[in-house]
Amino acid sequence: MARPLRIEYPGAFYHITSRGNERKNIFKSARDREKFLSYLASSTERYGAEIHVYCLMTNHYHLLLETPLGNLSQIMRHINGAYTAYFNTRRQRDGHLFQGRYKAIVVDADEYAGELSRYIHLNPVRAGMVERPEEYRWSSYQYYIDLRKKPQWLKTDFILDYFGKKVSTAQKRYREFVSAFVNKKYGSPLEETVASTILGSIDFVDEIKDKYLDGKKVDRNLPALAELTTGPTIEEISNEVKVVMEEDTALSRKASLYLCHRYSRRTLKEIGSYFGIGESAVSQASHRFKLTLDNDRKLRKKINSISKRLNL
Repeated sequence: MARPLRIEYPGAFYHITSRGNERKNIFKSARDREKFLSYLASSTERYGAEIHVYCLMTNHYHLLLETPLGNLSQIMRHINGAYTAYFNTRRQRDGHLFQGRYKAIVVDADEYAGELSRYIHLNPVRAGMVERPEEYRWSSYQYYIDLRKKPQWLKTDFILDYFGKKVSTAQKRYREFVSAFVNKKYGSPLEETVASTILGSIDFVDEIKDKYLDGKKVDRNLPALAELTTGPTIEEISNEVKVVMEEDTALSRKASLYLCHRYSRRTLKEIGSYFGIGESAVSQASHRFKLTLDNDRKLRKKINSISKRLNL
């Protein structure tokens, strides 16, 4: 049976979702929700979790949390396990409360924390439960805009700091940031997740793969690992680049070489043979293109587009 890929390390940020078994409600009363929040609080005390954003719906919940100790599994066993025990005891039932394993996406917080917090806080509005996010009692939004006194265990500073150094200014700007998308259709930031596991820039995905997935054996029960560690062929990359950058043959070649060097998992000799250059020239050309990429936003956008199309 397929399992989710778990990537754990100190300081990691995650977007967490967990749904009720058979999509049944996991929260049936205010007392249930208060109890669940108490387990979020105790996870910060016992296991060092840092809860940045939360939203409790009816049959699922969303969290944006950080693990300074790199112990996500331990934290989630506490939260889901303790709440299941409470729920089953209260309602004299046995068995699973949650549908399979929780979903955890590693997040490049500097790039996506703000967008994800807005997406999470607007969940009740999208579901038609309220007209405005501030009307919903069971999310962290009320604390972000200073409608209620913040519990000590909830960390709002990380995200609010992006909106201003003065707290009152940051809260006002954050409210405007979220309100701008009320009653508007917009794409979920989670649509950009790679292999259902990592949400971040190309460099962030590369860093995670190099630090935490390098050397891991492909496991057919971990499809996300296979997707992240098995690259496309040189031909597949080159053909996709030509489709996107057909107007500039020289730049298309450079981009193809760069992406093949980073993602094809072929040797320098194999890549050099395909492009008709030596092994050392492959590394040098790739490095030069990377420098160009760092200073060309329009080009980065094209490369990101190609990367997503190839699921790199």
